[in-house]
Amino acid sequence: MKFRAAVLHAAGQPLAIEQVEVPSLAPQDVLIRVMATGLCHTDLELARGSLIRPLPMIPGHEAAGIVEAVGSQVTRVRPGDHVICSWNPSCGHCFYCEENLPILCEPIGKYQPCGLLTDGKPRVFLDGKPVGHFMMISSHSEYCVVPEAGAVPVMKEIPFDRACLIGCGVATCFAAATRIAPVTFGSNVLVVGCGAIGLNVIQSAALAHPRRIIAVDLDNARLALAREFGATDTINSAEGDAGEAVRELTAGRGADFAYEAAGNEKAMQFTLEAARPGAHVVLLGKLPVNQHVSFRWATLVGEKNIIRSSYGGARPHRDFPQLAQAYLDGKLKLDELISQRISLDQINEGYAAIEQGHAIRSVVVFNA
Repeated sequence: MKFRAAVLHAAGQPLAIEQVEVPSLAPQDVLIRVMATGLCHTDLELARGSLIRPLPMIPGHEAAGIVEAVGSQVTRVRPGDHVICSWNPSCGHCFYCEENLPILCEPIGKYQPCGLLTDGKPRVFLDGKPVGHFMMISSHSEYCVVPEAGAVPVMKEIPFDRACLIGCGVATCFAAATRIAPVTFGSNVLVVGCGAIGLNVIQSAALAHPRRIIAVDLDNARLALAREFGATDTINSAEGDAGEAVRELTAGRGADFAYEAAGNEKAMQFTLEAARPGAHVVLLGKLPVNQHVSFRWATLVGEKNIIRSSYGGARPHRDFPQLAQAYLDGKLKLDELISQRISLDQINEGYAAIEQGHAIRSVVVFNA
């Protein structure tokens, strides 16, 4: 079948809306009609060249849609199901999956950087030549092909433009604050960076009823939004000594739980500085893969538990439906994350809005 997709041909260049084709499905493939797809900073990294992948490639890894067709061996979903895509469709039986680290699944680690699916082959073609899959999804497209484990069924009541957000940022932050470094009742929590990742950490941390959730950012508008998501205190780091402000709020010790969500070296350094001895520190932001980062040695000692996490220990088939239900129950904010809804033809404007800091999440919405 043929359909429209946003194709990246060269880093730093606009995406081109082109007609691509999926000739056939492999036995374990799921073809999804994409109904909504979020624009994440990881997509921006690919588009700007800080994340190196073989091009051409269709970006997009935060998506929800309707199962259109399935391969002959697929049993978990069927046509008509509403699903959220997972960019970590772990195999369940390799060394790392058996070690309870599905984020490091060996087939994913082998083929995802090559723009291929789990069998090492492409599915999408442009003028007869293969187009790379981004993070096993490539959802900036009218349709996408994912491995069976990457299509997670959810209830049909949740709107697609909100459901898609669960697939990356929401699940990552929920699992980070409840499973990787689970916030405890009465503790002091620090969140550095109040974009989509930081806001989701804040609302996830609030579930445990900590004493304080301290949000730090350079933008007062984002700090105001952080309060809506559950922050008890906000600090604009451009307006004074943010480290001293954190200590004043935490009996001079620093935060018990500190989550970095800004994705820059200075924020990572600050997060470690502002965490007390014995604290749990989770680095969620990302830098170019070859960039070196330096830390003051004293910030690494004091029995701090420092973790770098990409998916927060999320288990998509367990967590996605639970998070969707939490939204339907009014316990999870998703509407407030969406800054703008755009069409596929406006995708380059959407990328620009994220790059310029004008959007928490831009979401491409396809007509029903």
